[in-house]
Amino acid sequence: MSKPASRKRTPSSDPAYQLKITLKGSQPPIWRRLQVPADCKLETLHWAIQVAMGWEDDHLHCFINDGQQYMGHNPMGGKMDSDGEDAALYRLSDVVRREKAKFTYEYDFGDDWNHTIVVEKIIPAGGAALADSPNGFACLAGKEACPPEDCGGI
Repeated sequence: MSKPASRKRTPSSDPAYQLKITLKGSQPPIWRRLQVPADCKLETLHWAIQVAMGWEDDHLHCFINDGQQYMGHNPMGGKMDSDGEDAALYRLSDVVRREKAKFTYEYDFGDDWNHTIVVEKIIPAGGAALADSPNGFACLAGKEACPPEDCGGI
């Protein structure tokens, strides 16, 4: 899995979103709490979720908010063949703008890893845990191990 290009951040450089990402249908719930820059591209958010969940970016993915799909790039290269918007062109703050907003992240359309993402809070510039993060995001907490790739679903 190739990581997106990182950029140097300072504590006051950007507001951030604190997100709780929960794998739908998991019992007990499998979840991660991430802080990401508000201006990160959805493709960067995808990569952050992959790292936090321990997956390998081997499958197709998309984000869905208010009926609009934001399609990820095919791990084999190129944009997915779909009517959805290109996730690489949209920032998180373009798609969700308020606390408590919910949207969906789908990964591996065969195993159907569907996630609910909740914007727990929007953190003003300087208040996030991102300044020392080499990847531009931080995983603050989580529960339960994520299922392995290609295991067939929940």
